[in-house]
Amino acid sequence: MKVIEKYKQEYDENGFLSPIRIISSAETKKHRQILEDTEKILGNLHYQSKMHTILKSAYDLATNKSILDIVENLIGKNILLYNSTYIIKEPRTPTFVSWHQDLTYWGFSHDDQVSVWLALSNADGESGAMYMIPGSHLEGKKEHKTGKEKNNVLSQSQKVTKFDESKKILCALKPGEASFHHGWTIHSSMPNNSNDRRIGLNIQYIATHLKQTKSENDSAICVRGTDEYNNFENDLPAQSDELDNQAVARRKEMHKKYKAIVSSKN
Repeated sequence: MKVIEKYKQEYDENGFLSPIRIISSAETKKHRQILEDTEKILGNLHYQSKMHTILKSAYDLATNKSILDIVENLIGKNILLYNSTYIIKEPRTPTFVSWHQDLTYWGFSHDDQVSVWLALSNADGESGAMYMIPGSHLEGKKEHKTGKEKNNVLSQSQKVTKFDESKKILCALKPGEASFHHGWTIHSSMPNNSNDRRIGLNIQYIATHLKQTKSENDSAICVRGTDEYNNFENDLPAQSDELDNQAVARRKEMHKKYKAIVSSKN
């Protein structure tokens, strides 16, 4: 069995793949440096949407051939890049992510979607790597309870409460490795108790036939195949890592739009 076919079988059964080497440690250091140099200008970039529209580094990672080959095998040949977000846990901080499913608040019409989490620093049990519940994607959408937990990264502190947590698997990643997971796979992550930042680039891919049910002007970029549906407006990919003021301003507006979508319960 070819490796790519093995990935498909494993993904269909478990709802995730991990770990998969994407780029070298040296390349990873370069991309981390670009991020942190950008933070010196723009401030902390944790959980900021559409980063591939202002940083070529993020766009290059999101369009990495190895990633897209796997995504194509999972959801088909026509692929939209919907979002890219740096998820950063600072050293020795209490922030965490409760048990949840990504697709719950995104408003997509279908679930032909893949989340990729590419590690730019070490992600393990100490630094707050993700846990996955294997096979949970096969059960579809679960009821989520919302709340206001101070240190919960999720905007509504949403959490799934009815599942078997004893099945959890730690998805530890070394710098340059990635995990892939389905939007219905239940997952979480704990606080970073290490002395380094835990940094990952979270990338969202969707099949071109999906529609956004919560907004009429959501946006994406076709990064493989063709988009015959045009259900999304076109994002503009960054051309360099030198910040363009117009692109920076445009990304801020897209971030607000994304936050409005995920915060809406409609």
